[in-house]
Amino acid sequence: MSERNGFLFCADPLRSSRPDPEFAGELAAARAAGGRIALLDHDALLTGDAAGAVARVARDSGPYWYRGWMIPSARYAELEAALGVRGCTLLTDAVGYRRAHELPGWYEEFDGLTPRSVWCATAPGASPPSVDELAGLAEPLGPGPGIVKDFVKSRKHEWHEACYVPELADRKQLAAVVDRFVELQGPFLAGGLVLRSFEPFVAGGEARVWWVDGEAALVTAHPDTPDRQPVPELPSLRAAVGRLGLRWITTDLALREDGVWRVVEVGDGQVSGLPAGADAGDLFAALATAGRR
Repeated sequence: MSERNGFLFCADPLRSSRPDPEFAGELAAARAAGGRIALLDHDALLTGDAAGAVARVARDSGPYWYRGWMIPSARYAELEAALGVRGCTLLTDAVGYRRAHELPGWYEEFDGLTPRSVWCATAPGASPPSVDELAGLAEPLGPGPGIVKDFVKSRKHEWHEACYVPELADRKQLAAVVDRFVELQGPFLAGGLVLRSFEPFVAGGEARVWWVDGEAALVTAHPDTPDRQPVPELPSLRAAVGRLGLRWITTDLALREDGVWRVVEVGDGQVSGLPAGADAGDLFAALATAGRR
């Protein structure tokens, strides 16, 4: 049997010698697929101690897929560098991670398959754009409802307060939602501000597709609706995934009220959540042998 890829899982924050119990099932699937296992101190990485975060990773033991909690793009670059010092590599490099993780990186390849979007860079802690600046940003989207988010996440659980804008052309209303969104995100605002055209979707009509080297390795329910698993039409996505050219990504799909599946989010597969009860065996088998067949 050829050598398998390794998996870098998050360690238990209370006992760094053990894996985070949240990923126990996935770690078992990775091990069953023949993958090497190493542990990362996620908390240390987030506080800027990348060398300490990878101290338990054996030298020259890569390459690795990371699998764990979300990592800001800048911290992921630090992780890549720290592993490099130990003679190890990540199968998704820092440039690829940012492209999949942040909307501006993947939007062009999925244009036409995803709601129209515009964005601007905004640093955490900075004042939000002015009313005039926001009106100018939103203008290409035209009138109608919209969504506010950052490059990675929305605040959909504060839907009317910090996410949904009933009318983008209403300058005062748009500014109020954006201001509240920026306030709530605080230091966790990722990359900048995104405005998206709102599209009406069918309740519960969501799915997550896991792509490994351009092939759909697994289709699951969305983690928000783990009891529902619609089967989306995939052919229209394959070309876009191929254009993006990244090795392990997810596409979150939603069924629009007119019956068309739409891409609502693309993500790096290393930090995308599996819904409760999903069988990860086929996914980790594909990842363990990716690029080694």
